[in-house]
Amino acid sequence: MGQLLSRATLSAVLAAVLIVPAAATITTWQIDPAHTAAGFAVKHLMISTVRGQFKGVTGVINWDDQDISKSTIDVTIDANTVDTSEPKRDADLKSDKFFDVAKYPTITFKSKKIERVSAGKLTVTGDLTIHGVSKEATLDVEGPTPPIKDPWGNARVAASATTKVNRQDFGVKWNANIDGGGVVVGDDVTITIDLEMIKKAAK
Repeated sequence: MGQLLSRATLSAVLAAVLIVPAAATITTWQIDPAHTAAGFAVKHLMISTVRGQFKGVTGVINWDDQDISKSTIDVTIDANTVDTSEPKRDADLKSDKFFDVAKYPTITFKSKKIERVSAGKLTVTGDLTIHGVSKEATLDVEGPTPPIKDPWGNARVAASATTKVNRQDFGVKWNANIDGGGVVVGDDVTITIDLEMIKKAAK
């Protein structure tokens, strides 16, 4: 009888273990706008490179340590924060010639697939929306770094992501011809996002 009870008890314990869901492995990280920027670079007059950045970057990364393919990235950029260190050019970029921020105030990226390329390197494919137009884009990502604790006890990680897009694909089409051939503004735009993230406290 005692042996039968022991077997029954063991079976009950095993059944309980099997039906209890595994502990969640997803960690939520919030982008720290004060330490994050989205930079861009584009050719001017076919000879030089103009660089600028957006500082209004927010978003959430839900990171699955055991299966990164289940992770998600959702980023929003405030298009009004465009800054090329030239006020007149910034005003032009905000106008309907380019970003048309009055009509399209944000740029967004939502991941659809995350893959590990090698140690510390990922590719992230998702929908990039600029000027109200969504196109698939793939980001080459370095990171995330191992977490560190800041002086206030917050866990932080960082990463850097790059991609190249054609602005014409997003309806940002203004240009002008120059003497001798060529155009004022190049079509290919290199985007680099340097991210710092804070671990969201568990509820």
